[in-house]
Amino acid sequence: MEQVSSTGKPVQITVTDGYDLKGFKGDTPVTFVRAEFNQVVLGDSAKITVSPEGTAKYNFTSSFEFNPEGGITLDDLAHKPVFLTVTEVLPKEKKQRDEKTSILGQAVVDLLPLLEGESSFETVVPLHPVPGSPLEPLRSGVKQCSLEVKVFVSEPLLTPAQISGGSLLKVTLEAAYSVPESFIPIGPLQNYMVGLQVPSVGEKDYPILFKNGTLKLGGEREPVPRPKKWPIANILAPGANNIPDAFIVGGPYEEEEGELNHPETDDESQLSFHGVAYVNMVPLLYPGVKRIRGAFHVYPYIDSSVYEKTKCLFSLFRDTGHHLIQNNKVGGVNSPLSKPVISKNLKEDKTVKEKDIEGKPKPGDVQAPSIKSQSSDTPLEVEPSLCHNPEGQQYVEAGTYIVLEIQLDKALVPKRMPEELARRVKEMIPPRPPLTRWTGGAQKAVSDYHMQIKNISRAILEEYHRMFGKQVAKLGSDMDSETLEEHKCQLSYELNCSGKYFAFKEQLKHAVVKIVREKYLKTTSFESQEELQTFISELYVFLVDQMHVALNQTIPDDVQGAVSTIYTTSEQLRLFAFEAEVNENFEMAAVYYEERLVREPQNLEHWLDYGAFCLLTEDNIKAQECFRKALSLNQNHIHSLLLCGVLAVLMENYEQAEIFFEDATCLEPTNVVAWTLLGLYYEIQNNDIRMEMAFHEAFKQLQAQALQARVTKQKSTGTVEYVEEGGKVESSLGPWGVANGSSTTAIKVEAPAGPGAPLSVLDEFLEESSKLQSDSREPLLSIQSQDPTISQKLSNILLKEIPAKKETSKCQDSSTFLHPTTYGISQTPTTIFMETIRFLMKVNAVQYVHRVLAHELLCPQGGPSCEYYLVLAQTHLLKKDFAKAEEYLQQAAQMDYLNPNVWGVKGHLYFLSGNHAEAKACYERTISFVVDAAEMHFIFLRLGHIYLEEKEYEKAKKTYLQACKRSPSCLTWLGLGIACYRLEELTEAEDALSEANALNNYNAEVWAYLALVCLKAGRQLEAEQAYKYTMKLKLKDEALLAEIHMVQETVGFGNPSF
Repeated sequence: MEQVSSTGKPVQITVTDGYDLKGFKGDTPVTFVRAEFNQVVLGDSAKITVSPEGTAKYNFTSSFEFNPEGGITLDDLAHKPVFLTVTEVLPKEKKQRDEKTSILGQAVVDLLPLLEGESSFETVVPLHPVPGSPLEPLRSGVKQCSLEVKVFVSEPLLTPAQISGGSLLKVTLEAAYSVPESFIPIGPLQNYMVGLQVPSVGEKDYPILFKNGTLKLGGEREPVPRPKKWPIANILAPGANNIPDAFIVGGPYEEEEGELNHPETDDESQLSFHGVAYVNMVPLLYPGVKRIRGAFHVYPYIDSSVYEKTKCLFSLFRDTGHHLIQNNKVGGVNSPLSKPVISKNLKEDKTVKEKDIEGKPKPGDVQAPSIKSQSSDTPLEVEPSLCHNPEGQQYVEAGTYIVLEIQLDKALVPKRMPEELARRVKEMIPPRPPLTRWTGGAQKAVSDYHMQIKNISRAILEEYHRMFGKQVAKLGSDMDSETLEEHKCQLSYELNCSGKYFAFKEQLKHAVVKIVREKYLKTTSFESQEELQTFISELYVFLVDQMHVALNQTIPDDVQGAVSTIYTTSEQLRLFAFEAEVNENFEMAAVYYEERLVREPQNLEHWLDYGAFCLLTEDNIKAQECFRKALSLNQNHIHSLLLCGVLAVLMENYEQAEIFFEDATCLEPTNVVAWTLLGLYYEIQNNDIRMEMAFHEAFKQLQAQALQARVTKQKSTGTVEYVEEGGKVESSLGPWGVANGSSTTAIKVEAPAGPGAPLSVLDEFLEESSKLQSDSREPLLSIQSQDPTISQKLSNILLKEIPAKKETSKCQDSSTFLHPTTYGISQTPTTIFMETIRFLMKVNAVQYVHRVLAHELLCPQGGPSCEYYLVLAQTHLLKKDFAKAEEYLQQAAQMDYLNPNVWGVKGHLYFLSGNHAEAKACYERTISFVVDAAEMHFIFLRLGHIYLEEKEYEKAKKTYLQACKRSPSCLTWLGLGIACYRLEELTEAEDALSEANALNNYNAEVWAYLALVCLKAGRQLEAEQAYKYTMKLKLKDEALLAEIHMVQETVGFGNPSF
């Protein structure tokens, strides 16, 4: 036993017992243990006789000195084990002077726990038999012979500070594949090696060698998982080559960091000599990354190329290769020289000769292919190079590559934990307290219905009293039935024109829905039309009975305290805001958005809509406030986090932006947009390494999504999916990915009501519900394809799509407008940047788009595309730069002449620039395509407007009817009403204008045309009332006002000032 110097730290290894031992000459052999470390014998135990049970009490202690300043270092402890060799002492034969011994087996003890802060540990290690040994080989169901070992140091080798500040680097060389044909041994067997130089700051590079490479013939494959092996030569027992609890498991090539992370065929060819593989180590500088693995090509070793890529002229094999190779041929202490077994494998394991391969870590460069050896957890290289190295060229011809894994015990750059990110977000934006839990039941639903009936009846009585109160008081009981009928017709007309009739329906609808859910427990679609009709009949009888109960409870004195209010839904307000926005009436749009927030301050979607509107008007401060309010309602909402991050970047709050983007990637690691926005942030910060990391992750997730889409498509019978969901046709998710607050049906069916067709609110509501349930059973086509459209929310150029959920409709075809079918439109493969552009354009973050467009232009998978030019055209339309917009649209048309979006945007360009003839041609071409453009709503509106200007009223009527069918609004019904009026179809005109008035009774043009219809129909009272509202709302169309005055003079009434 060697004496330990005063400067070193002794490491003691104690072998206490051996189990299940056997000998060559019986079951009670005499054995001893020899301990070796770093090719040095530490000592031999006493000779112990094995008991009949196979147990030997050795109690043998040996030690070596750990000295970080020289001798045995941390690196030695990390990748060199202690070898324990058990040897049997054979009985002496006659005339035999010296004892004969025979090696039974060999065990290895991994000292890695000492580098993890342990000062002692105990382990039972298997004793691996040498060839020909009587010991049982390791296999399941059989007791394995083993040694019990204790390792002890007087104090930890590393301090806690050293452990926390350092990391353990593991390098695994799996195999070299597609090696040159010259590797096939013809003469004597050769040894294959791979070497790697690990850079070290302020010190010489540390060489690591993978030895004992074995060549396997083509077609042979190795199992996965398989054990990793010690990078040490001439281990006696084959099983001792394996590192305990360390396995090569492989993995999907798409997730690798190497060059060959895509399908590629191997092309084997001839000869090789000195090669080099370039390994990009930059991913180890990504936050939280502890492991890289990949396949790397082997190239000829040429000094100039190596220096250009690595700035290093040192060759591990050329400059130090000879003595390393010689050392490789020297056997272990007291170990016979063993011949290496040579192998070659085509797909799973290939290695390199003593004409070997150098692995050059190359920071910042693209990852290159590499080599594989059966030795693992240590680095790579090959042999001497010539100036031009024609032999090494055979690596390229053969397509040789190595599979390499580099692993750290802890990440070099720590990554913030999701809990920390969530805490930081919570500190910046405290979550809002949840709303109080709403309680209710069947009785509460009926009670609410009674209350709504009472409120509506009071409002109707007040309206009747306002209109006919004086006349009723004057006539008293002398009023005849004809007068009452006339009053009824006039009251019905007034309710329709004022919008109160529609408001009463909406007010009553929610109460009826609650009764259906709470009392009748109906929450799913009906299985048949007969079942639906039976339920409707039963519900009608109940509602009428309860209506009578509520009316009988109404006290006449209560009428005095009733207040009439016109109720509009949140969906209607969103529609009104949208119409004001696209007409550049931003002040009115803001009023509607704010009204939605006042009504439902806890609705996240309302805050996001208002924030997007503020981004459009470039009010970044208010937009930031809106997005942060949305995030306070749900701190796990990805879009809210991303938008808060975008606003933080725009306002140069970079630290907050990083928190928002990182939190989004932690909450949804598969979100392509989140990773891309994080990469763009790092680009602004000039952090190229993290930028590359984020873009790489985004690209990987996009590839995974594309692969999943292809798999899904292959499994399905086609790309058209039929959706049948009874009374609920559309998704319950809003455009922000959150559930909408309304649980009622989203598509409303409303028959135009006029004075000649009075229906009770209850009757019409039930008729509407029945029709909706019936219509909703029709299959709805949902085309599964990527959305090629750009932004729909560029309001002042009317490039928007209106969520169907926020509109009333007479037909479920509105879903086609919401989700335009995109098959048939030629598309280039989407990129991470185009995905991000679509997101930014939808939320009006145009200020951020140009940076992303630059990346799209330079992206290998991107470049100038039809969609790219469309985005550029839209951004210039926002600036009213019509010349540039037209130039980019021409480029888009050249790339995809049949894209309806190109023609739709072209039509908007010409319409805004005043060239209505060209706009008309573009719009007509757009609607002639089988595939709809993204913004069909305003294409129909503007085309109808042009038809009205050119007095093509039949075409205008047809166009506006299509718009009403897809996405009805005040403007669509107004256009239809104008077309019908010009065609002298007064009844149809009045119906359409009544619908427009019900949706928005503050539109002066609607009142103006209602006045004209009433004048032509000879209804003086209604004409005067409509004219009064026209003047009150200050009609700006002077020509239309002059037309009203002319008709008034012709018929002799309609203007009370005459």
